[in-house]
Amino acid sequence: MPLSTLGHPSQLLVPISAIREGVVILKNGGIRAVLLASSINFALKSNEEQEAIITRFQEFLNSLDFSLQIVIQSRKFNINPYLDKLEAMEKSQNSELLRMQIAEYHDFVKELVAETNIMDKSFYVVVPYSIGEGAKKRGLLSLLKETTKTRSITMAPQRFHQLKAQLWQRVDHVAANLSAMGVRAVPLDTEELIELYYRLYNPDAGQRSFTASPEEMGLRE
Repeated sequence: MPLSTLGHPSQLLVPISAIREGVVILKNGGIRAVLLASSINFALKSNEEQEAIITRFQEFLNSLDFSLQIVIQSRKFNINPYLDKLEAMEKSQNSELLRMQIAEYHDFVKELVAETNIMDKSFYVVVPYSIGEGAKKRGLLSLLKETTKTRSITMAPQRFHQLKAQLWQRVDHVAANLSAMGVRAVPLDTEELIELYYRLYNPDAGQRSFTASPEEMGLRE
């Protein structure tokens, strides 16, 4: 059952109307695509390679006639499933020596994680397509963080696919230019977008399994 039908107050804080076919539909009528991007180890590149990457990135930015946002999401790495797996391996071993070695390795990993803040970083590129100057002037970050009581819009399927076609032209342009720099960028599908925004609005769920259904979140039409 959608949260909106339950009168859930947190629904008012979310500027998203729906997520459909890998597209985020905002309450103001704008739409967004989110690409998951790989990383490159810039520091290990030679001077020539670094200069080439910087030049390509500069050319990419100059080629844009629309705004986009690069988001880096950092979360504490959840090592518990791996530790549980090691414990299960330890119990299943018949060799006493192997059990001792696995137990020592388990303790080493556990202590290492306790002393070191190991972070898992994800890189996203958000590509917008907005209707009207008002929507164009608003950045994605402000849309994600703002409190809004705007009512969800209703978008006809034909209109949606027209806008999606325009958006995907931008997505293809961004992905192609990032690929030229050695960065692979893949658009998130509907399920992946729902999980991303769920974790964004529920930071404490970052180390727990994602269990909420799209219907429960009111994000699927």
